[in-house]
Amino acid sequence: MYNLNTARKTKIISFFTILTFMTTGTVMAQRSGISYPQTRKTDVTDNYHGTSIADPYRWLEDDNSADTKAWVKEENTVTQSYLAKIPFREAIKKRLEVLWNYPKVGAPFKKGNWYYFYKNDGLQNQAVLYRQQTLDAPPEVFIDPNKLSANGTVALGSVAFSKNGKYVAYLLAKAGSDWQQAFIMDVETKGMLSDSLNWIKFSGLSWRGDGFYYSRYDQPDESSKLSKKNEYHKVYYHKIGTQQEQDELIHQDKEHPLRNAGLGVTEDERFLILHLSEGTSGSELWYRDMKDPAQTDFRLLVKGFDYEPSVIDNDGDKLLVLTNQDAPDYKVVLVDPKHPEKENWKVIIPEKKEVLQSVGTAGGWLFPNYLKDASTRIYQYSYNGKQEREIVLPGIGTAAGFGAEKKDKELFYSFTSYVSPGMVYKYDLATGKSSLYSKPEVKFNPEDYETKQVFFNSKDGTRVPIFLSYKKGMVKNGDNPVLLYGYGGFNIPQTPGFNVSNLFFMEQGGIFAVVCLRGGSEYGEAWHKAGMMEHKQNVFDDFTSAAEFLIKEKYTEPSRIAIRGGSNGGLLVGACMTQRPDLFKVALPAVGVMDMLRFQLFTIGWAWVTEYGSSEKPEQFKYLLKYSPLHNLKHGTRYPATLVTTADHDDRVVPAHSFKFAATLQEANAGPNPTLIRIDTQAGHGAGKPTSKLIEEATDIWAFTMFNLGMTVK
Repeated sequence: MYNLNTARKTKIISFFTILTFMTTGTVMAQRSGISYPQTRKTDVTDNYHGTSIADPYRWLEDDNSADTKAWVKEENTVTQSYLAKIPFREAIKKRLEVLWNYPKVGAPFKKGNWYYFYKNDGLQNQAVLYRQQTLDAPPEVFIDPNKLSANGTVALGSVAFSKNGKYVAYLLAKAGSDWQQAFIMDVETKGMLSDSLNWIKFSGLSWRGDGFYYSRYDQPDESSKLSKKNEYHKVYYHKIGTQQEQDELIHQDKEHPLRNAGLGVTEDERFLILHLSEGTSGSELWYRDMKDPAQTDFRLLVKGFDYEPSVIDNDGDKLLVLTNQDAPDYKVVLVDPKHPEKENWKVIIPEKKEVLQSVGTAGGWLFPNYLKDASTRIYQYSYNGKQEREIVLPGIGTAAGFGAEKKDKELFYSFTSYVSPGMVYKYDLATGKSSLYSKPEVKFNPEDYETKQVFFNSKDGTRVPIFLSYKKGMVKNGDNPVLLYGYGGFNIPQTPGFNVSNLFFMEQGGIFAVVCLRGGSEYGEAWHKAGMMEHKQNVFDDFTSAAEFLIKEKYTEPSRIAIRGGSNGGLLVGACMTQRPDLFKVALPAVGVMDMLRFQLFTIGWAWVTEYGSSEKPEQFKYLLKYSPLHNLKHGTRYPATLVTTADHDDRVVPAHSFKFAATLQEANAGPNPTLIRIDTQAGHGAGKPTSKLIEEATDIWAFTMFNLGMTVK
């Protein structure tokens, strides 16, 4: 069944005068012992509300041009030449391959007569979906995306089974792009149907009867499909055995091109729930009761777009809704669709001190998932709001997977932490007993490592948590290498999770530090709002305050600190390295939003306006300009050793952000530290990246980081 709750998480003037080059070639400039391409510049200026902003590298926004492709090749050559000279680069790769090479098994789920689970044998590029008739039966391969490409760049996305269990529909993505294609398989024979659906994006698959609902855009122009603004999201119904051209248009909005739409179906297939959004914050819900012959179209359930409502399930003819309306930390209410006004809502699970992240359903029970200082707490409730029990978890970490069908008597969930790979537990719904189902056999001893959570005060006095993970025996001598990681945005929490690449850094004596910055959902909507729009500077202050705390407490010192973040976290790194270049030795901005004045012009960037604001509005332009990484690089400044990373198929945060930032940084930097960019090919924003590419990328990042932090490989 389509998860009705997933929609909630889906989701300056130049400071220096420079000579403008109008030629089409490139010249080489000697800087810090590295020959950088001195990127061609053009005379491009924009006027924002009376302020002129130069954008000399605008031409790099055209990812298809011959000039851009030549620049990418030159930059990659420089970067790979630098990395090749690091003496322990190959040793890092070999150790990562050893650590990575262990079976990774996901939590099983039951559909029809089969149990399904994902597994990666160790170094497979993509996880394989297996099935077995009983938990003790030998598993067989069900869908193996590794067979769909020679280099592992085809990834399996959403998988949805029909109600009768006869068919499965699934999505495939190529080379890391957000564009996906849908296929249908006969479950019993594993034979493929002829159906093939294209141009799907930001969509689930939700079955009803002998077909399913999905969301898509019109077919884009081939030359601009990875960069052009995505507009007019539509919902269709596809009936199996028909051509896509015959699909029924369920919803479109010609008056609001910048709205996204998704449609989910309750487990009993009674209610259709239409979820609309105008960005990454705020939703509106519409419904259709398929048992009501008088209702032939959708009706409003919860008006948008000031809050974050989502339908959990129906209880007969009423709907259970998770919402933060009048409850910043969220609550669950029962809504009568025929009388959906707020005054008629019945509170089923009231707001608590801890923030409610999501609610799963299984066996006729509700499983609310709370965060206590960014660590999971899970409870079991009846549909009428009675708490049955708290599920005892192994410790501080993240639990996930509390979902199954109403007829099921059991479910499976996973638990992970920063120093422990994911374990799977079997949970008996009647007794509340958890039993260990599977535990990975890893090639290191998790008992050698530990995590502790500490708190510090940010610049304005706000108490902020930070997780510190390291090898036991670490001494607070002020000289430990630290990788400081953060995200801080879009209502996304940073909760404990295992990553074998980070384990390698800890193995080498490093401290892996994760800051729970404002902008996330660790402490509810108030925490989120304190790090968005005009309050975004709070996020950067939290991050720099974390570094200052670690220095003050004798964990480390500036020459031993690397900072890392991706996407919105790439913006975080870019802003902090431009605001406090003295505080960090290494900066690792990945697929970052670096141009805060133009992000809304590409692909899905317009949806982030609800989080950031827009340069098209005078007051918002002012604060965006103050922290936009691209526009705050100052000529003659000594910046940290920087390795920018991006990919050619990133159509979430288009690579032009990183291209323009890297070109400007290479010209501005006055110090001895290298400023490089690594541009991956046949890869995107990160989702679905094959294991081989993950290891290659991790090798380069750790080689660059350790070399510039003065580390060696043990």
